[in-house]
Amino acid sequence: MNVLAATSRYWHTLRYLKPIQVYGRVWRQLVSPRPDLRPAPPLRPRPGRWVAEAMRRQSLTAPTSFRFLNEERLLDDVGWDNAGLPRLWRYNLHYFDDLISTGAEARSGWHRALMLRWVHDNPPGPGTAWEPYPTSLRIVNWCKWALRGNELPPECIYSLAVQVRWLAKRLEWHLLGNHLFANAKAMVFAGLICDGPEADAWRQAGLRILADQVAEQIQSDGGQYERSPMYHALTLEDLLDLYNISSAFSNALPEQTTASWREIIERMRRWLAVMCHPDGDIAFFNDAAIGVAPSPTELERYAKRLGFGTAVSLPDGITHLDPSGYVRVQRGPLVAVLDVAPVGPDFLPGHAHADTLSFELSLFGQRALVNSGTSQYGVGAERLRQRGTAAHNTVTVAGLDSSEVWSGFRVARRARPFNLRFAGVDGSIVVSCSHDGYQRLPGRPVHHREWRFALNSLCVMDRVSGTFSHAVVRYYLHPAVNNLTGQTLRLPNGQFAQWSAGGGTPKIVRSVWHPEFGVSIANQCIEIEFEGPEVHFQLDWKHS
Repeated sequence: MNVLAATSRYWHTLRYLKPIQVYGRVWRQLVSPRPDLRPAPPLRPRPGRWVAEAMRRQSLTAPTSFRFLNEERLLDDVGWDNAGLPRLWRYNLHYFDDLISTGAEARSGWHRALMLRWVHDNPPGPGTAWEPYPTSLRIVNWCKWALRGNELPPECIYSLAVQVRWLAKRLEWHLLGNHLFANAKAMVFAGLICDGPEADAWRQAGLRILADQVAEQIQSDGGQYERSPMYHALTLEDLLDLYNISSAFSNALPEQTTASWREIIERMRRWLAVMCHPDGDIAFFNDAAIGVAPSPTELERYAKRLGFGTAVSLPDGITHLDPSGYVRVQRGPLVAVLDVAPVGPDFLPGHAHADTLSFELSLFGQRALVNSGTSQYGVGAERLRQRGTAAHNTVTVAGLDSSEVWSGFRVARRARPFNLRFAGVDGSIVVSCSHDGYQRLPGRPVHHREWRFALNSLCVMDRVSGTFSHAVVRYYLHPAVNNLTGQTLRLPNGQFAQWSAGGGTPKIVRSVWHPEFGVSIANQCIEIEFEGPEVHFQLDWKHS
């Protein structure tokens, strides 16, 4: 990349940052807080009823054997901060999620020993153990472990106080988003578990941050503003946890705060339901994978235990999540989720993919067309490929991405959707939208897409206006969907669908699907190369 192109990339990446993000980065480089090793404040008396939280997957498979991101390792072999391991795996090692996982009660002895070992092996200072995000999650998990009736060892109570004090000096204002949210949640949890003036200060600091961040991060349709169903589910879990602990310490938080959380939780539950397939799990837009957040079903169980109403029932027809920018179309055996959204908040696109105007489709209760998912973070070529437009069910022009994703969590110029329209034509539901992500190219091409949902068919029309050299549209099949001879798709439930294409040359290529971190499953992709300005793709099926 030449100097001019690199300068442009940095300009279009940095120009959207908030001043607090710039200041926060400078401050983190210049200021190194010292750990505060004063004695811990006392614990509060046993609270009211703590409701069982959302369960995570078991990750501790033996007293010191861990399975994270579908990779298992022994602590004695790798240590607490092995630079040769992926950063996200090391983060998970310090979360202590197993304390709140399935069957955790039977491993309480393991947990106690591991917590004590962590305290001994990880004195305050640099390294993954004391980075603000894993510190925040660990604080909450230790608090939950105590709220479930376990007794924190004195060494862990002391360490908990040291961790909270350290976190209070390292809040992630430079990142904002889910990181700052997790920081504030940890401050509130610690400020309720502990008693006295210092704990009160922690709690109030966390509540002040949450008051601003909840208002900013949760949009009017209930969606978390990063527009990732996975991170939305994590934030919903956060708010359910906060509501839970506010009930356990009913006199410690303002009533209007908990009432506001309850109303927001209801909106977030609906948003998540809209963004799920009939199989009950999330659609893959932006960074999204199964197994990171509790499943939507588990979150609904948790909400029910907390006294929330029954799960949302979604009607046939169009459900538009505005301002998030997603559309769900449900009709007979078909459920489709369409991405007509911006990639995320301009100042925080780190979890964005270049997936504008992509969509996912279920037929007869089973996923049929899927985006490629997310199997890793980091800054490598595979991470970049998974974020790219060509890994999604949409159009690439000149082999480029619709939004300029780069590095692991960066976006320069980004696509803007426009002209979203809904119509009913000859008994079909029609949704159309355009985006300007390729207008930076010579000829200023614009991608226009129309979805036409009939009772027994779906037709997708793609048109690229302006001049362009090469365009391809891709449709990724779920691994359980087989493309048979004669353009017939065999669905996993025994149903069949026929596909056809016009305006371009189709071919079947091999690909991979990433439903979880560390997982790659072979699948097939239908690629159609444009022969002119317009290509159409049609699926037909029988519906009794």
